[in-house]
Amino acid sequence: MDLQDELILGSKLLVALILGGFIGYDRERAGTSAGIRTYAAVCLGAALFTLLGERLEDSTGLGRVVSSVIEGVGFLGAGIIFQDRSRDIVQGLTTAATIWGTAAVGVAVGLSYFLIATVSALVLYALLSVHRFRWYRRWKREVQEDETGP
Repeated sequence: MDLQDELILGSKLLVALILGGFIGYDRERAGTSAGIRTYAAVCLGAALFTLLGERLEDSTGLGRVVSSVIEGVGFLGAGIIFQDRSRDIVQGLTTAATIWGTAAVGVAVGLSYFLIATVSALVLYALLSVHRFRWYRRWKREVQEDETGP
């Protein structure tokens, strides 16, 4: 591999780092334990594994690597989810789901699907920040009232 190829791969990793950090920014603002560093690391790692998988000599290598990324990040997400039966609450679902989505953004960057990766990062950020909008809080309150009754 020559220097030009390595610079291209390095720039892809930088893009993944930036997109992952961007997604994690909202969680950082909210004070959650998974923030910029966690999301950036997940996106960067997924992109790096994808880049390495593309360079495997067998034809199924990339598919196996991407599959393993999905599985591994799913396992990470499962460790984030916490159920408190005494208070009847589940915590960490949003974080687990968005970390999984962030890994997909990293895979997209690794495969050079920059537009898809960027749009997905924007959508994930929007999903994480929607709770700050008054219309969403009002709608959510109405839905909860409908479920519990007057």
